[in-house]
Amino acid sequence: MAQGVDSQAQVEAYLKVLEDERQLSPHTVSAYRRDVDDLSSFLTEYLGTPEWDWGGVDRLALRSFLGWCLRRGLSRRTIGRKLSAVRGLFRFLHLEDRLPTNPARAMRAPKAEKRLPGHLSRPETEIIFALAEVGAAENDLKGTRTLALLELLYGSGLRLSELHSLDWARIDFPKAQVKVRGKGKKERIIPVTRKALQALTRYEPRRQEALARREPGMDPDPLLVNNRGGRLSGRSIQRSVRELLSRAAADAGTSVHSLRHSFATHLLDAGADLMAVKELLGHVSLSTTQIYTHTSKERLKKVYNQAHPRS
Repeated sequence: MAQGVDSQAQVEAYLKVLEDERQLSPHTVSAYRRDVDDLSSFLTEYLGTPEWDWGGVDRLALRSFLGWCLRRGLSRRTIGRKLSAVRGLFRFLHLEDRLPTNPARAMRAPKAEKRLPGHLSRPETEIIFALAEVGAAENDLKGTRTLALLELLYGSGLRLSELHSLDWARIDFPKAQVKVRGKGKKERIIPVTRKALQALTRYEPRRQEALARREPGMDPDPLLVNNRGGRLSGRSIQRSVRELLSRAAADAGTSVHSLRHSFATHLLDAGADLMAVKELLGHVSLSTTQIYTHTSKERLKKVYNQAHPRS
């Protein structure tokens, strides 16, 4: 970053608040840091000097920053996130009396394009689980583990980060539920399907064999383990899911998140209450969950247009 030492220290103080007080994930804090770095790079060019401070940044400069982002070809969604980071920074500086005014207060992000989340159809879901069952029948670590993680991603709607950090002790077999720690380190309890419990029971002996090979200092109780008994990486989880998705649902995308989207979409299609789905997903705002109702509406329109004789 190009601003002075004091300005850099102010940025670090802001990021520390995000991490410690708001308890945002390291990934989110890193994204905010990159966003503020982008603003810093732009301001050095825009102001024509590397010697500037936050007190000299006005609303016109911030609006010019948004235009700079658009010219770089960034999506409106990405620009909106960058503006959120910038607004948070200036709000922090103003509340801490480090700035007399907040030039970002009334700024609005470009209206984001509405993108419906990718999800699997029910037949695609059945194919994926059929393939996973074939792999689990080999009774090795990879096959039994893949089936178990699929059952949790789709059956309980877990995020990748939630599944990756999950410990075995968090699974309550008698009550058929799991306690996960989501965004902002908020905990919630989610039901676990009977199929998931069966898959976990099949996987547990192979997990114990791997744990017996772990080295001192490794996590003592990870749910998903690699061959050495360590916690399975998020990238390895993605790879396992992507292999199956590419074979059964090429048009649905190849992300782990497709299973979470499918979880929500299939529940709403079956008549589940929107508020209940919100709680299961761990969303803070109902508006975040409502995007799945748009997915269902789009499907209804397609069916109507294809089937009704006068459509």
